[in-house]
Amino acid sequence: MNNRYLGALLIAPFFIFIFLGNYYLAAFIMVISLIGIREYFNAIKSKDYKPSTLICYAATLIYYAILIYNKNGEHIGSFIIILTLVLLCIPVINIKYTFIDSSLSLLGVLYVAVFFSFIPLINFKAGGNILVWLVFITSWGCDTAAYYSGKAFGKRKLCPKVSPKKTIEGSVGGAIGAAIITLIFGLIMENKFTIMNPIHYAVIGLICGVMSQFGDLVASSIKRYVGIKDYSHLIPGHGGILDRFDSIIFSSVVIYYYLTIIVNI
Repeated sequence: MNNRYLGALLIAPFFIFIFLGNYYLAAFIMVISLIGIREYFNAIKSKDYKPSTLICYAATLIYYAILIYNKNGEHIGSFIIILTLVLLCIPVINIKYTFIDSSLSLLGVLYVAVFFSFIPLINFKAGGNILVWLVFITSWGCDTAAYYSGKAFGKRKLCPKVSPKKTIEGSVGGAIGAAIITLIFGLIMENKFTIMNPIHYAVIGLICGVMSQFGDLVASSIKRYVGIKDYSHLIPGHGGILDRFDSIIFSSVVIYYYLTIIVNI
């Protein structure tokens, strides 16, 4: 079987947990986050950095336990402050670690565990069983539209030192495509459920169409810096968790705060 098809089969259980939602989705995302953090730490270790792995794994478990109990994101600020405090003490207690190691450790938890957590946080909102799909529709819709736009019209390189194949035309096409696809999804959903004005879907799609590409470029930039092609080989034909979901974690943050601040859900 083609590796990409095999990889797609391995991703399929992800959608089962999205349908289940609630605590099931949160627990599943916690596991995904732990795997993602491991991939990130393995990547930076190739540059001889020494992340505080056990502390970060424990912090991730605590973070998700609080999230599942509270079903909201009110603890995020306090969690970041306390974890920062703990990690700053590590180089003092053990001089084998540097403050750069602690900074990269903190970044790993924020970039992977906290960013991923916005998926269940969206799901916990009113209408979240519908809205959570926006995370995937915007990201993968943008990827698809960008691919075909770039193939048809791509001439000018977007960010050649980070991702040589991406073009400006493909990027613009991806953002517009994400907005259109998300608007169509919104019109269909709002015909059955009343959650928010369909125009919000288009705006979310456009913003995520931009930010999901930044998510992709950030992941590529890290890989280029440490000198690896993929974060892992967990998903055949797709790489690791961070390879497959790099754009999604950025979109989830945007969608959560847009729904919270702009739509007031």
